[in-house]
Amino acid sequence: MTEAYIISITLSVFILLGIKFMSSPKTAVQGNRLAAISMFAAILFVLYRNEIVQLPLLWVAIATGGTIGYVMAIRVTMIKMPQMVALLNGCGGGASALVALIEIIERSAQMDIAMRTSSQLALLVGGVTLSGSLIAAAKLDSRISQKPVIIPHYNSVSKILLIAIGALAIMSSAYLMPEAIVLMSFLAVSLSLVLGIIFAIRVGGADMPITISLLNACSGLAAAITGFTISEPLLVAVGAIVGASGLILTKIMCSAMGRSLSSVLQGVSVKPANRSTAPEQAIVAGSVQDRPSAILRSAKRVIIVPGYGMAVAQAQMHVKKITDLLEQKGIDVTFAIHPVAGRMPGHMNVLLAEADVPYEKLCEMSEINPRFKDTDVVLVVGASDVINPAANTAEGTPIYGMPVLNVAEARHVVICNLDTKPGYSGVENTLYTMPHVSLLLGNAATTLDKLAAELSHDASPEIESATIQSNSPAGLLRCAQSVIIVPGYGMAVAQAQMHVKKITDLLEQKGIDVTFAIHPVAGRMPGHMNVLLAEADVPYEKLCEMSEINPRFKDTDVVLVVGASDVINPAANTAEGTPIYGMPVLNVAEARHVIICNLDTKPGYSGVENTLYTMPHVTLLLGNAANTLDKLAAELQA
Repeated sequence: MTEAYIISITLSVFILLGIKFMSSPKTAVQGNRLAAISMFAAILFVLYRNEIVQLPLLWVAIATGGTIGYVMAIRVTMIKMPQMVALLNGCGGGASALVALIEIIERSAQMDIAMRTSSQLALLVGGVTLSGSLIAAAKLDSRISQKPVIIPHYNSVSKILLIAIGALAIMSSAYLMPEAIVLMSFLAVSLSLVLGIIFAIRVGGADMPITISLLNACSGLAAAITGFTISEPLLVAVGAIVGASGLILTKIMCSAMGRSLSSVLQGVSVKPANRSTAPEQAIVAGSVQDRPSAILRSAKRVIIVPGYGMAVAQAQMHVKKITDLLEQKGIDVTFAIHPVAGRMPGHMNVLLAEADVPYEKLCEMSEINPRFKDTDVVLVVGASDVINPAANTAEGTPIYGMPVLNVAEARHVVICNLDTKPGYSGVENTLYTMPHVSLLLGNAATTLDKLAAELSHDASPEIESATIQSNSPAGLLRCAQSVIIVPGYGMAVAQAQMHVKKITDLLEQKGIDVTFAIHPVAGRMPGHMNVLLAEADVPYEKLCEMSEINPRFKDTDVVLVVGASDVINPAANTAEGTPIYGMPVLNVAEARHVIICNLDTKPGYSGVENTLYTMPHVTLLLGNAANTLDKLAAELQA
């Protein structure tokens, strides 16, 4: 065995050890350094062995690349790390394809069949990796739409491209004129770039982390194949290590997701998600029937589920603070990590490690799922698809059949998400409408700060119980002296006017002053709300026009909204360029408390998001308005 092979094997072993060390947070930094130093040593060794160390241009290139890499590593934030990984994968694939192409241009006449074949394979894998990774990075960075792009006849198109590339490779392997080989190689790499684009652009939902992992494997594979082309055993070894580790990770993730690699590669198309078919049940968001801090304080076991929203809000430090506060109270806290949470493999692990969350507290899905049913509280931070029970029932949707965390089995679930919009897959989350779920909507970092502040102030059971009762929707109404009811088109759709009258009678029996705020364009015709309320025998003198009622909101204890959105949306005063900008609205936001009984938090007829929903003094009771009001009436009578 020659000295060169011994050195190559030694450096390959060091790189392999570096990757092994990176599998544990305790040794990850040392592993990263070992792999980086070994890689740099490998570069120097190859330059020395090929007697080109003295070329100034190479050192300029190394210095330039090193500087760019250093600056990118220093400047990149954790939220941008998936884009960074995708970009580096693309650079690896592009470099391999470029080396193979130059080798073909320079030495095609001297190449044997094996070298020509390997060079064509390097063009294929490198080209696909380059364009696919750039598309993935652009998707992750929102430079292009993050939604899957459905390509008609994708399987047929991809097969035709592969056949065409294969045909070009076979013809290039024959002893043709060098000019013909170069031309065919340019055609092959062009088709490879197209193949990478159509492969990556249709990726969405849970397939994105799998795709990033697969492209990482492809970058290593491209390097290994290029090593054969230029007869460089060290490049073959290192590329094989990277490729194998990427493929192993891809296989693990596919198994965890219940997906086959072929289904990811073939781009199995799915139907758009239909509206959730889960039973409509009222849930409370913001100010809940059982206040989240009280629920957490009384718990013995808590599982925290982080998701991509935690990364977006940079809320990992806030999660750590909540963890510390709970553990100080003797509460057992663990973390449930879904294999595709985030936008790259290990995304949540990296973020939590940054916040100094002990690695032993992180549990994989297979380990944690049986424990949810015995858990008092699950605290979800910025996760949607990975906890969506619809994955078990919503056939034809992107997440159907995907294994999810069994969050719904816990006794209580507190969800700190920005809103109730669907996750990356576009599938409505049926968990949001379950009765044991509390929604705290808004920026996760801000929400967790408020939750931490409440946890920091201990309260006696008696005080806590009283607070919970007064903070429930029924409690807020029961304690009020003045209530304004705002009806909207949703009341008409749910045929809830009789239920509104029942609530009105119950409140008035308790001596509470009740009036109605009628917006001139509420409903679908002039006087729509007046007609419906008259049908329910609501006295006409209780109906107030907007100009009369608006000054009274600031002195009102509780506003009860039933199926209204645009007419109470504060965005009408600020959202320039939108359909409702400048439209007079009811000043509901000025009241001390607002209870909204709407079907969901989707925008109204105008399509403009309602900023009222995320205000701290607002309680959301989502679901069919008639059902919600029935339950509210039952609580008022209790």
